[in-house]
Amino acid sequence: MNTVSAEEDDSGPGPLGKVQPRQLIVTVYGLYARDTDGWMSVASLIQLLADLGVEAPTVRSCVSRLKRAGLLEARTVSGAAGYRISPETERMLRDGDPRIFAARRATVDEGWVLVVFSVPESERARRHTLRTQLTRLGFGSVSAGVWIAPGHVHDEAESMLARHGLRSYADLFRADYLSAGGGDDGELAAKVRSWWDTARLQRLYVEFLAAHHPVAERIANGPGVTDREAFTTYIRVLTDWRRLVYLDPGVARELLPGEWSGTHASELFDEMHARLAGPAHRHVERVRTG
Repeated sequence: MNTVSAEEDDSGPGPLGKVQPRQLIVTVYGLYARDTDGWMSVASLIQLLADLGVEAPTVRSCVSRLKRAGLLEARTVSGAAGYRISPETERMLRDGDPRIFAARRATVDEGWVLVVFSVPESERARRHTLRTQLTRLGFGSVSAGVWIAPGHVHDEAESMLARHGLRSYADLFRADYLSAGGGDDGELAAKVRSWWDTARLQRLYVEFLAAHHPVAERIANGPGVTDREAFTTYIRVLTDWRRLVYLDPGVARELLPGEWSGTHASELFDEMHARLAGPAHRHVERVRTG
């Protein structure tokens, strides 16, 4: 199944439930355009976004912004106007798929990856890009130029630095946590709370559950949903989910607050994905061929 990373989207870290049309378009393209060599007609996109309550002028405006940002390229196929995912976006999507659909949680003994960077004051824009991208990969800040994430994020970090031309500003290290007293999970958990705002992430997971659990219950216990209803529900839950997984550092469960709701949120997303992905795809195919 295809999807899109949050890395090139403007979703940002704001509260859930305030999804912008551009975010929905990015989700639709990430899920379905790669089935057709990255291309989707404007007519199909407008109809699909209409199902989500977005009007045609807004769709055209958002697509124009995505084109200017380099995410989409204008293409006419068999006389139909449309847009294709750019090659760079295609690579970013492939990198993002595992995080969306198979996000993993680290183990305590896995170790960490450190990014140590220094960007001259004269290149503040690059420094901002670097910090933004590290945040979207789930890195936490140890100090101004030292950021940390679980060890399994190393490859994603390496890819991000190369993609944005930032590799010369940063060094990557694999590390273990040590302390004068030898350290323990309680001590490391306290450090995790200082490196990441786990309380805020917990609130976002609670919001996700509050928004989508009633819908999941209704689908599971009701008479079923139409393919169109499956599509609109799936796009909304996936758009919210991909924003969360790019904020979650994926640290070991033992290092997170006891009331952690991320586990329940992950289970809920997996359930909705299993129920909705197939009928949602059928709806998209009918729109494309209709």
